Amino acid sequence: MTEHDHPVDPLAKKSSGSRWVKLLVFALVVLTVALVYWRFGASLNLAEFARRESQLRKFQIENPILVFGIAFLVYVLVTGLSIPGGAVLTLVYGWYFGFSQGLLLVSFASTAGATVAFLLSRFLFRDGIQHRFGDKLSQFNRAFEKEGPFFLFSLRLIPAVPFFVINAVMGLTPIRVATFWWVSQLGMLPGTIVYIYAGSSVPSIQSLAEKGLQAVFTLAQLTQILIAFVLLGLLPLVVRWAMKFARPIIKE
Repeated sequence: MTEHDHPVDPLAKKSSGSRWVKLLVFALVVLTVALVYWRFGASLNLAEFARRESQLRKFQIENPILVFGIAFLVYVLVTGLSIPGGAVLTLVYGWYFGFSQGLLLVSFASTAGATVAFLLSRFLFRDGIQHRFGDKLSQFNRAFEKEGPFFLFSLRLIPAVPFFVINAVMGLTPIRVATFWWVSQLGMLPGTIVYIYAGSSVPSIQSLAEKGLQAVFTLAQLTQILIAFVLLGLLPLVVRWAMKFARPIIKE
C-alpha cells in the first residue's frame, strides 16, 4: 500500500482547516487594529476632542440619532478590538451626551465590546490552550464553573486590572457567554458611573484635558473611590469563601 492509499482522517483535515480560519481571523483582527489605531489613534485624546469641541456640538444638534448610533458603534469597536482610548471616550461621552444618555450608551456599548473581545479570544486561543494543558486545567475549569462569576465581578471592580486583559483571559475559561455579559454589565457599572459623572460635570473638554478626573474629584476623593471599588470587588469572594467554610460547621 502506497502513502496515497491511506485514508484521510476527516478530523485531522477539519482541524487543519479550522487552524487556517483562525489564523486568517487573527490576521484580520491585527490588521484592523493597526489600521484603526494608525488612522484614529491620535484623535483618541482629550486635547484633540477639546480642539473640535464646537464642531462636535454642532454635529450633535443637527444629527442627534445618527450621532448616538455612531458613538455606540465607535465604543464597541474600540473596546472590542482592545484599542487604547476607552477611558477618554467615556469621559467625552459623559460631557457630550450628559449623565443619563452617556451612562446608557457606555454601559451597554462597553459590555458589547467586551463580549466581542471575549469571543475573539475564545475562538482564536481557547482550543489550543485546552489541547496543550487540558489535564492541568481540568481541575481549574471545574472550580471556575462555580467561582467564575464571583471572580469576574471582582476583577471588573478593581481598576488596576486592565479590562482588555480580563476579556482575553475570560475567553480561555469555561464561563458562559451570557454569564460573562451580565456579570460584566454589573461589574463595570460603578466605574462607568464615576467616569460619566466626571465627564458630565465639567463645562468643557478643555478643563478635562488640563486636569483629568481632578477637574471633578479631589485627590482624596479619587483615593476613596479607588478603595471603595477594591473592597466592593473583594466582597463577593469573601462572602463565597465564608459560606464555604461555614457550611460544614452549620451541618455539625
